[in-house]
Amino acid sequence: MIKLKEVVVVEGRYDKNTLSQILEATIIETHGFGIFSDKERLSMLRRLAETRGLVVMTDSDGAGFMIRNHLKGAIDPQYVKHAYIPDVLGKEKRKSSPSREGKLGVEGMTREVILQALSRAGVAFDETENPPESEPITKTDLYELGLSGGSGSAEKRQMLIKQLGLPERLTSNALLEVLNALMKREDFFELFDENGSLKAK
Repeated sequence: MIKLKEVVVVEGRYDKNTLSQILEATIIETHGFGIFSDKERLSMLRRLAETRGLVVMTDSDGAGFMIRNHLKGAIDPQYVKHAYIPDVLGKEKRKSSPSREGKLGVEGMTREVILQALSRAGVAFDETENPPESEPITKTDLYELGLSGGSGSAEKRQMLIKQLGLPERLTSNALLEVLNALMKREDFFELFDENGSLKAK
């Protein structure tokens, strides 16, 4: 697995699945054109861009470029790198017929093509063993703070999501991924008082 500091933005879950087999990185979906009306998700991407940097990797068809251009106009370009996959004709294995333009999307690209696209975008790969970083926020932390697995945990999670300005539809797993991308474990615990209640902002 190749480790990336930046957050990678893709269109959908199949793209995410493909990249997850190659990269150790935070990978966020735009949900296709859903990003055009999802102000919370766009706000989250802005924050991730400022905190970690973003790499946008959309399909090479017209829809992919519309999504990419929307992100270009909405997020400060100094925090964004653009990785372009080549035009490759064909269809994804899971589909019965090719896309309208007949091009493979991110999900249909080989490992080599994806790494080449990232490299051309100026993304630095880290294949070395790193010294241990600070401990990540874990599922156990969410459970112990009452954010998952208990009565009232969904409501408490929504309060945290609202306070951090994140999309309300984040699952607990997606929330965990975003929290680890945005902050260190100690900063996360600073959001709560000694009783495990969320501090007022």
